[in-house]
Amino acid sequence: MLTADPAGIPSASGLVDLRVTPARAAALLAGLRTARSVDLGWRQLCDLELLATGACSPLTGFMTRGDYDSVCAHMRLAHGTLWPMPITLDVNEDLASALTRGDMLALRDAEGVTLAALTVEDIWRADLAAEAEALHGTSGRDPAGVAALPDSTRPWRVGGPVEVLQLPIHHAFRRRWRTPAELRAALAARGWTRVIAFQASGPMHRAERELTLRAARDLDASVLIHPAVGLVPPDDPDFYMLVRCWEHMLATYPDGVADLNLVPLAPRMAGAREALWRAIVSRNYGCTHVLIPPDHAAPVKSHAPEIGIEAVSARRMMFVPGLDAYLPHDEVPAGQATRDLSPAELRALLENGGEIPDWFSFPSIVRELRHTHPPRSCQGFTVFFTGLSGSGKSTIANALLVRLMQCARRPVTLLDGDIVRKHLSSELGFSKEHRDLNIRRIGYVASEITKAGAVAICCPIAPYDQVRQEVRALIEPHGGFVLTFLATPLEVCEQRDRKGLYAKARAGTIKQFTGISDPYEAPLDAEVAIDTTGISPDDAADRIVAYLRQERYLTDLDEYPNE
Repeated sequence: MLTADPAGIPSASGLVDLRVTPARAAALLAGLRTARSVDLGWRQLCDLELLATGACSPLTGFMTRGDYDSVCAHMRLAHGTLWPMPITLDVNEDLASALTRGDMLALRDAEGVTLAALTVEDIWRADLAAEAEALHGTSGRDPAGVAALPDSTRPWRVGGPVEVLQLPIHHAFRRRWRTPAELRAALAARGWTRVIAFQASGPMHRAERELTLRAARDLDASVLIHPAVGLVPPDDPDFYMLVRCWEHMLATYPDGVADLNLVPLAPRMAGAREALWRAIVSRNYGCTHVLIPPDHAAPVKSHAPEIGIEAVSARRMMFVPGLDAYLPHDEVPAGQATRDLSPAELRALLENGGEIPDWFSFPSIVRELRHTHPPRSCQGFTVFFTGLSGSGKSTIANALLVRLMQCARRPVTLLDGDIVRKHLSSELGFSKEHRDLNIRRIGYVASEITKAGAVAICCPIAPYDQVRQEVRALIEPHGGFVLTFLATPLEVCEQRDRKGLYAKARAGTIKQFTGISDPYEAPLDAEVAIDTTGISPDDAADRIVAYLRQERYLTDLDEYPNE
């Protein structure tokens, strides 16, 4: 347990730093050349950095089974120290079966750079359902509990002490990635003895500023904006938008009151356990208090003497127009009207280009939000066709291409199934595995087009729901995704078959043909569904355009002459 000095900041003497000297790093590298290795995923890299710098003190490596079981069951390490969150290294079964106790395991980043060495003390298979129950209160029989675990979690775990050769490199906002020791030194240099951590999870607005300033005045403390950004990939524009918003917010505070430091922590969405874990991490960075939503403050308050940081309930702030001020919701005078803007309402204003009121946020932050989340009429989008062979996908896609090109406001790219097969997936066959890979490739290209603010039209058969969902998840963070199901009956598709494919499939000449010898999974989540029986391609394209107008991807500025 870390102790506090008379000034209030926890003492750095209890921090664990797993980074080794250059001489030890050279010796480790020589020994690791013949050792087995594992490429760390994004979450694992975050955990390693927290361990390396002491942010997860008192841990000295990835947990062994004794600590893991004790943490899951009792929120304490095996020797009794309070610790709420399993910090484990999950590996695939092949690697787990090849390791023995005492082995050295090289921990590498995605580019193969060796970051650390782990001395194997324990290898075991975790019960993911039981872990989900412990972390999320989810029934062990409910697969959603396992899905709630951190991404890419595998059941096999390897535990042992870690020696760190070098930290992961942060190329962006480098001065905001101070380690616990570096931040403590900066706080001491500024004479800050009482520091409130505000663990922002999104852009801050006027309500959050008033909340933190009130807490600082009440406690005679300073404010540290201390967000966890461990699961935001460095190529995600939202990451840059968030940090810029926090820096804009920093500029609105009085001089000498607030600072900003990023934490490479990968959230687990584990409720009260996570609140307690993140409070301990903020303590290790030098904070004396932490602002926490009231529903998660209780465990931190109850364990405050043991963990060395106090919890402050984050009260909901409401704007009172009559007073032109923000007040805690329970301090609003009787009879005074209040105003608020929910995240959903803010998102709708951004999507529709609506005005965001001055009482809600600051102009600099609103500009950042509009730049990263433009209205739908300025976003890229993908129209993704799916349907049986002969349902009309290519013909309607070409008609839609012409309509979208006529406005000339966005570049439009058509990814036709046959053309993609020729130029992008020429080496693939027609097994389920290869068809799924082909769709994933199309989805990736469409996501890049959408991210660039342009339009992608995709028209493969895409018979399987799971891979369609993967494509949706890939594209939607960057813009619109309009799944268009051509629900043309099989018998109509066969009648239209100019290539004789259906006849060959029924004769057994073509194997695994969708709709005949291989299933087609009709989508239940299509934004547009059209039975093309008795409808012209132009009319079908007009229906899709109507939907795009309805959802404001197209506006009255987009004119499509229907000749």
